[in-house]
Amino acid sequence: MKFFRKLTILVGLIGLGAVASVCAQNTTEPSPESFSQRPVAKDARTRAKLHTELGSLYFQDGDLIVALEELTLAAAIDPTYAKAFATRGVVLYHVKEFDSADQDFRTALNLDEKDPEISNNYGWFLCRTGKPKEALGHFQRAIKNPLYRTPGLAYLNEGECYIKLGELDQAEESLRKGMRLVPGNLQGLYHQAVISYKRGNYDAARKYLSGVIRSERVPAEVLWLALRIERQLGDKAAESAIAARLRRSFPESPEYQAFLKGNFE
Repeated sequence: MKFFRKLTILVGLIGLGAVASVCAQNTTEPSPESFSQRPVAKDARTRAKLHTELGSLYFQDGDLIVALEELTLAAAIDPTYAKAFATRGVVLYHVKEFDSADQDFRTALNLDEKDPEISNNYGWFLCRTGKPKEALGHFQRAIKNPLYRTPGLAYLNEGECYIKLGELDQAEESLRKGMRLVPGNLQGLYHQAVISYKRGNYDAARKYLSGVIRSERVPAEVLWLALRIERQLGDKAAESAIAARLRRSFPESPEYQAFLKGNFE
């Protein structure tokens, strides 16, 4: 499906290039009306949108270098297109260019401060880079926007931030609201497991995490939590199996290094 979507976008970009070529070859003396910048602006915005969507698809496929190239091109084509900067901010976070990512998110918000998706993504970025208090306002801005199509994701992100702040009751409330809107969300289940683990309710933590660890791609942090849950419950066989999985998939991860050192908390 992604391949055909990429192909459709590329065909669209080729089509826009063909139109531009025809216009360039037209040597007829222009009328005064043709000096209007609106058609040019529309064409630039269309191309920027297409390159942004293409960059998003490459990002989803894990090709971060090409994703950055496409998003940088989108931002150059239309420097007023907020989503190009916001999407590039997400990719820059994943390549650990945090300062550049922060700048892109700020640029995106300056261009379109009312876009709830940008607010949510910037809040997510702040939460993941050690600024959970600053993040909360961005989540609420997204949630309160009646045009936001996925407020459940903002609630889940908000819940993660409250966990980082140690406010477990608030975290639980945000996660409950989020899970009502996006039931079965793996991020939400993981963080509900985190709360249960922190409260010493290991059976509930295992239950929340059971569906998560069966998924195809499980992050190291999820396996690490599952391992510690089984350790607390005294299931040595399950603990060993998860430790082996952590070693196979993430041998250089901080989580596996903590396991080797016996640092379980």
